[in-house]
Amino acid sequence: MHFNPISLFMHNPFMLETTRLLIRPLTYDQLVKYLQNDHSLENELNLNASNRSIAAELKEALEQTLLPNVANPAKNYLYCTIWTLIHKNENTMVGDLCIVDEPNEAGEIEIGYGTYDDHRSQGYMTEAVGAIIEWASTQPKVKSIIASTEKDNIASYKILEKNGFVKSGETDVLFQWSLSL
Repeated sequence: MHFNPISLFMHNPFMLETTRLLIRPLTYDQLVKYLQNDHSLENELNLNASNRSIAAELKEALEQTLLPNVANPAKNYLYCTIWTLIHKNENTMVGDLCIVDEPNEAGEIEIGYGTYDDHRSQGYMTEAVGAIIEWASTQPKVKSIIASTEKDNIASYKILEKNGFVKSGETDVLFQWSLSL
């Protein structure tokens, strides 16, 4: 089992809340605004403007995978969208977490995440991953969570280690991680 000191409760069925964060899954229309990166998403959510950029890999994932999956009524969008991290005191987005798809036959879900440059090394993503673990543990079809990190991205894999993930494999450039629920 993992150690998770985060005080977490459901703010509503579609938002998680931790000590410092609201973690909100984005709808299809909100994903479109996220992709536009023109502060229209922040305006809709009544947030202060954030200083974020969208990496080419994320842009491609949004266009090719996330948006089509969220638009698919046969899929549960909570497993296919970006969950944005909102700092409660600053009322601004500080990072994003994504569940890649619905649980596979083995009950695995895969997560990916990123903290915006101005908010790194402050523990937000460790807190958010802990919240997603707690949420996923209440989902009957989810048995484990997997993730991959680049071998040289120590900060990224420290987030997983702090949340109880164990290294389950590696490639030339990646470590694979897993957490049984």
